[in-house]
Amino acid sequence: MTLAEKIGQLTVESHGPFGTRERIATGEIGNVINYANAGETTDVQAEAAKSRLGIPLLTGLDVLHGYRTLFMVPLGQAASFDPDLNRRAAEAIARETTLQGVNWTYAPMVDIGRDPRWGRVVEGAGEDPWLASRMAAARVTGYRAGGLVVTPKHFVGYGAPAAGLDYAPADMSEATLRDVYLPPFRAAVEAGAEAIMPALSALNGIPASVDGRLLTGVLRGEWGFRGFVVSDWGAIDQLGNHGIDPDRAVMARKTFAAGIDMDMASGTYRTRFAEEVAAGQVSEAAIDAAVRRVLRVKFEAGLDTRKPIPWKEAEAGMLAPATRELAVEVARRSIVMLENRRETLPIEGRRKVLLVGALADIAREHVGPHAAQYREQDVVTIRRALAERAARAGMAFDFQPGCDAFCTDERGFGAAVRAARAADVIVAVLGEPGDIAGEAASRADPNLPGRQQALLERLVATGKPVVLVIMAGRPLIVPWVAEHVSALLTTWYPGTYGSRALAEILFGDTAPSGRLPMTWPRHPGQIPISYDRLRSGRPAERDQKFTSKYVDVDWTPQFAFGHGLSTTRFAYDGLRLDRTEVGTDGRLTATVTVTNTGRRAGREVVQLYVRDVQASRVRPDRQLKGVASVDLAPGEAKPVSIPIDVADLGFHDETGTYRVEAGRFEIFVGGSSEASLSVAFTATGPDLVRPPASR
Repeated sequence: MTLAEKIGQLTVESHGPFGTRERIATGEIGNVINYANAGETTDVQAEAAKSRLGIPLLTGLDVLHGYRTLFMVPLGQAASFDPDLNRRAAEAIARETTLQGVNWTYAPMVDIGRDPRWGRVVEGAGEDPWLASRMAAARVTGYRAGGLVVTPKHFVGYGAPAAGLDYAPADMSEATLRDVYLPPFRAAVEAGAEAIMPALSALNGIPASVDGRLLTGVLRGEWGFRGFVVSDWGAIDQLGNHGIDPDRAVMARKTFAAGIDMDMASGTYRTRFAEEVAAGQVSEAAIDAAVRRVLRVKFEAGLDTRKPIPWKEAEAGMLAPATRELAVEVARRSIVMLENRRETLPIEGRRKVLLVGALADIAREHVGPHAAQYREQDVVTIRRALAERAARAGMAFDFQPGCDAFCTDERGFGAAVRAARAADVIVAVLGEPGDIAGEAASRADPNLPGRQQALLERLVATGKPVVLVIMAGRPLIVPWVAEHVSALLTTWYPGTYGSRALAEILFGDTAPSGRLPMTWPRHPGQIPISYDRLRSGRPAERDQKFTSKYVDVDWTPQFAFGHGLSTTRFAYDGLRLDRTEVGTDGRLTATVTVTNTGRRAGREVVQLYVRDVQASRVRPDRQLKGVASVDLAPGEAKPVSIPIDVADLGFHDETGTYRVEAGRFEIFVGGSSEASLSVAFTATGPDLVRPPASR
């Protein structure tokens, strides 16, 4: 290969003025982004075939939760607490995407998100490293099975920005980095991820694009990653904004030396590498190694044998019945019921239902950020789904928007209140319009926008039962709402068909089983917040002033991590372990009996948390370490067993060494992170100690 051809393989440029067909045909551009359909991808691959070597292009697109069939957003999918369901969804998404000739996705996003002010929590799996790691592995496995080259992002710490501001720097200890933020990336790599995208932000004062300790030392050295590293959009050019040398040649040199193989959309490698090689500043041997990584991914993914799919055939494969049904199933398992006073839900048996809220009738708002190639006409809106279900039940149905999506004024309140007085039950759909969720959508106070709460107050004042459905991409702060509505659910952004699942839940066809993958605070002053905070020497006590709490607001969350209700009830008893002593490298099993004590069938998501009672470092009060789901008929009881690998119960010290110390551990099992049923075991020595490079 010529040097220009090699540099081309380390370049990805976008649809438009940079990604010209001439440069693809000469080999100057070896990868593209935003060529989004079969016609476009076929055209650019044909240009690549004209080049001297005919190397196929990686054709990338942000496909996070669907291509044409939009599934519920990733944070919502994580609420299923079911990695296998997420794997199946990712595979279905990938199969639909690859029909259009797109072969590369910048997903999954595996950043831990503990600050709901940060808009991009919608793209991830929430706050818990155990759950997020399993979702990361599942999504990577599914995307790859469906034919996509996978790029987990944003390595690393992007999910912990100062003050919740997107792109802001993060600062954390080595122990926090390794215990909380790195595990999902490692899980993704071990699941076979072919590429990694570094963050646009800086961690501990080092921009991710030049952090060789992480990109080369940890990713390649400790983990043995064999794929390639691609910059985020324009990240190399933006190093000057961090205060790094603004000379583009220096930027190219530093990012490449740190471990970034491929430059996305800045043109820096393409325009600077040749002169840097000539000047002896960049080694051509190092370029060769990077090119080999890219080519290995291309050919192991079989890009050289893939045939273009005719446009009509590609279009015929969109919105396949099995894909649509799976999208509904994901929503069934991921909608979370937060409150249900006086068994307001289900609403069966009512004579007239009123739906209020403009969001319920706007197709674009249902699919959330990164909507890929969604089409408005495909979307089943909440208004349509509820109207159809009410008609089948012989129930009268009415709709009033009340206000626009942002609820900027109260002109429509009067009509909504009049209709509410004539209804038997009110379903209000309020929350975040998509414009204020996702990337570059940080919110200092993530509450109900505009005059939405005022509208809700007017509806509640009618005395009729009000069911609030929150459509949003993050936890919202809704203390008044939580105390005053009759029932409260979050449907996240349900996607193209997820509204059908909401209708099923509201009318009692399906019992909700989703669980919160992020803690919901009751006040912005609690943020960042997570259930697994480190223990304090003065833990909070209501009657003791000098303990760790607020004087102006309750220190507890509005809704805890793992919380989620059903339209039935479950009881736990008989928690036991198959052994009470086990080595630090051993395994034990916890078993509990779960009983459906209600009148309806339902699914319970059983959660197991572990507390390291005494350790050489301060440890969290509890950490999620196991999940199992059980379906139970009314009155039915079943034993549920969850295995525990003691080697997974450790922590990292400041040297990056992983330790599982012998001693006492407590196990809590229940329906959320507030589970109280407990039992203990002892891990017997010697301590398990693994230096960074060996784990």
